[in-house]
Amino acid sequence: MVFTSHGPTVIMPTWFCSREWFCHVGQFVEDGKGSPEDLLFFYEHLRKGGGVYRVDRCLLLYRYHEHAATHSVSEETIWGHRVRFLEERVLAHWPSFTIWNAGKQGRKLYRSLTERNQKKVGAFCDVDANKISKGCYTYEESKERPKPKIPVIHFQDAKPPFVVCVKLDLTGGGFEQNLKSLDLKEGEDFYHFN
Repeated sequence: MVFTSHGPTVIMPTWFCSREWFCHVGQFVEDGKGSPEDLLFFYEHLRKGGGVYRVDRCLLLYRYHEHAATHSVSEETIWGHRVRFLEERVLAHWPSFTIWNAGKQGRKLYRSLTERNQKKVGAFCDVDANKISKGCYTYEESKERPKPKIPVIHFQDAKPPFVVCVKLDLTGGGFEQNLKSLDLKEGEDFYHFN
């Protein structure tokens, strides 16, 4: 994984798979400048049963420069593909879920979901007393009447499964400790979206 100008993405997975698998997956989507072709290839790899293995050493060096193609891919394009993949691979199997983060990223995820998946959100959870004290998040942009109101509760009062929208390593280990305290299984009880 590499961090692009808009967050993490997988780079050139063809370097890590056989030519036969590359052809089976279907090669890269060549939609031109602004298309996250490596991310789309990776998602198709997963859809076709491909796996991912963690290797804790450097296998390649990637030359980063200001004119790199990665800068032509907008943050919103990547976000949209990531949300659609989340809905397809995870949320389609969950009858309801909690979004862990009542802040900017959690609310953005909620607003980006299809209406069907928005209705599955039982609550936002957080640790911020100010967010919790408001009691709910009102989706003001909604065309529904009355406007959807989603409860905001403390993480200890929330029910899994969770879509976690909290960036790792930003809370001095506090978030990681809170998550660990719930004794949840990743991929089953929670899915880390950031």
